[in-house]
Amino acid sequence: MLTWCIFLPLITAAILILIPSGWKGLIKSVSVIGALLTFIVSVNLAIGYRNDAGDIIEGTDASTVLKDAQETILGGADWKKGVNPTDAEFRKAAYPPATEVPTDYKSFNPEQYAAAKKAVRALASSEAAAGEAEKAWKRALELEYALHAPTTKHLRYTELAPWISLFNVNYFLAVDGLSLPLVWLTALLSLLCLVYSWNTEKGTKGYYILFLLLETGLLGVFCALDFFLFYVFWEIVLLPMYFLIGVWGGKNRLYAAIKFFIYTLVGSVVMLICMLVLYYTSEPNTFNMLSLMTVVPGGEWFSYGLQWWLFLGLFVGFAIKVPVFPFHTWLPDAHVEAPTAVSVMLAGILLKMGGYGLFRISYPMLPDAAASNFFIALLAILGMINIVYGAFCALAQKDFKRLVAYSSVSHMGYVLLGLAAMTYYGVNGAALQMFNHGVSSAMMFLLVGVVYDRAHHRDLTRFGGLGLQMPWYTGVATVGFFASLGLPGLNGFISEAMCFLGAWGGTEQASLVASEVGTHGIASRWIVVVSLLGVILTACYILWTIQRVFLGKIRNEEYKKFPDLSFREIFALAPLGALCVILGVWPAILIDFMDGTLTTMTDVVRSVIGN
Repeated sequence: MLTWCIFLPLITAAILILIPSGWKGLIKSVSVIGALLTFIVSVNLAIGYRNDAGDIIEGTDASTVLKDAQETILGGADWKKGVNPTDAEFRKAAYPPATEVPTDYKSFNPEQYAAAKKAVRALASSEAAAGEAEKAWKRALELEYALHAPTTKHLRYTELAPWISLFNVNYFLAVDGLSLPLVWLTALLSLLCLVYSWNTEKGTKGYYILFLLLETGLLGVFCALDFFLFYVFWEIVLLPMYFLIGVWGGKNRLYAAIKFFIYTLVGSVVMLICMLVLYYTSEPNTFNMLSLMTVVPGGEWFSYGLQWWLFLGLFVGFAIKVPVFPFHTWLPDAHVEAPTAVSVMLAGILLKMGGYGLFRISYPMLPDAAASNFFIALLAILGMINIVYGAFCALAQKDFKRLVAYSSVSHMGYVLLGLAAMTYYGVNGAALQMFNHGVSSAMMFLLVGVVYDRAHHRDLTRFGGLGLQMPWYTGVATVGFFASLGLPGLNGFISEAMCFLGAWGGTEQASLVASEVGTHGIASRWIVVVSLLGVILTACYILWTIQRVFLGKIRNEEYKKFPDLSFREIFALAPLGALCVILGVWPAILIDFMDGTLTTMTDVVRSVIGN
């Protein structure tokens, strides 16, 4: 199911290659159909997830998986004459102690691993047979630890197959309460953007192929559980976004595209280095994220100092994508020059890759570093800076698109603040904020695109009076603007409130920000107080923008000829507006979906410091 979801856009893109470039209508229709099928599959995944309480491996349970791996070793190796190990003997050799599988990642003993490795190899009569036995045993060990780890119990739709056996790289896919909402949002926004781009005439074939390739990369990032596979999908996203900005963007598109490419490439290189260090310091060497989450932390080969440097490196790689101050400068330029649909994907999904990386990789794999005072303070302070600095910059903008871009910088700061707190409210608020911002920011950029298509400029000082001229547009825009503002009853309010409550802390579960930063949390509370200034500044630039665009007199007689929303624009905006209202009134529909996954992650990290 996940393979179909990821590769349907790629298959659609391959079909487009066969269609002549002049058949633009057919190209657009096939692209939309491919995106629609992908969205239908994502909906089916979400429905199935809510109704499924099964095991990690579809159609099997953990014992069956382990039995299959054991049989591979017993039946595939050339055993010494007279040696016919029973199940009990095998488990004694390969999995000491024989009776229990550790459920706490800290209980893994590297010495036991080394002893088991020698025992399994000793059962084989030749070096070749020993090598095959060892490979099969490594797979069994990985699965045993992974399947019993608390961080994996919420995974569904798992697909696991060997890919590059030499380096223990697997085609490993799965989703949980954190990743599946982002998969669904990616499929939805891709569909809406392809419909919105219907009027694209410049290089139509290339545009739609690149857009579908972008969707494939984004979906793969949120589904991959092998670090190598994750990195492949991560890099796939870079190329189509570069060309979409550089070819179909504005007058300064080359500058914006190159700047985006350089920033992102630097982050990718840093992440690649950290990935390789994780691989070579793990035993057995693996890219399996579940194994890295369960057996690496606390191991003798993986010191706290190494965790610290790896967390810093991964944070830089992910921070560029978020983007976190001071790595944010590529974002406004990219947004201003990118076509409307590309800006939607950039703000709605691409920025979430960085936050998702922190959730999926940094915290579960490196909990000792994540729980350190330094990184708790760093994330909290950078979150505060993002919130306030981004809001101040948005307040100063005259370009409509640049204003929304800086608004994204500000709103992603809430994710850092909530994540640093590592409480129920903070973590759930951060994850919810990623989804909510994906919806509201996508809607905001579509709204900017609507008025730009008519006025052919984005200068806020030249608008005015559009409220009476375009009443339907004004009504929809009001929902989107107020959702971004965080008005109660709309989706932005609850996620921002949860981030603040989580960072402030409470009596039952203290915020790591409050308990680890400053004396008795006094300094940390000031981080929250200063961050609240961002809420006020957001209200200022949102209300001022509404005043400049919709209120007052029409400044240009040409504006009186502007038509209201077309069917194509309504199709793109209506689902997002509905989500803003639904998630504002009924946030539990998404919180309940994510809660189990995020609570488990929170417990693992907090257990490191005994809090």
